[in-house]
Amino acid sequence: MSKSTTSRPPIGTGKRAFHIVASRFNAQYVDGLVDHATKELQAVAPNATISLHRVPGSFEIPVVAREVAIRNADAIIACGVILQGETDHAQNLSRSVTDALQRIAIEHGVPVINVVLSFDDENQARARCLENKINRGTEAARAAVEIANVLSEVRNNQGAAVSKPPRDNG
Repeated sequence: MSKSTTSRPPIGTGKRAFHIVASRFNAQYVDGLVDHATKELQAVAPNATISLHRVPGSFEIPVVAREVAIRNADAIIACGVILQGETDHAQNLSRSVTDALQRIAIEHGVPVINVVLSFDDENQARARCLENKINRGTEAARAAVEIANVLSEVRNNQGAAVSKPPRDNG
């Protein structure tokens, strides 16, 4: 895992709608992700509407993310924490949730920032969910704002023009 955080995108002035879908399971760590994501969204997208939707566990996140995606969302941030136990359950759960979130993003054209994180132990969870140095909630908010901006540009045909190099016919 990276030991550094992503840079902050430029402050957005447009009206955006961000939705955070968060698990109640492992609440201490998930709440840290949600708090950091919310604070960062408020800082980089001050005109945005931020909605929080709580679900029982990580497995339920995709169901609510799908419902949000078919409504009015510029990006969805999915927050959950899965701690590895003595069986393969955590790995299976992580893969299932990740696959479902990716399908939702592609099928509905709404970015889903996947912050459903798997950790070997609580020390890893604490470092990435509660501390400021490499908080994944902060990173998720930055990614959500950036991809929402990119998609807005693409959908409004305002992307940077790229010219093709001349063809070499010889």
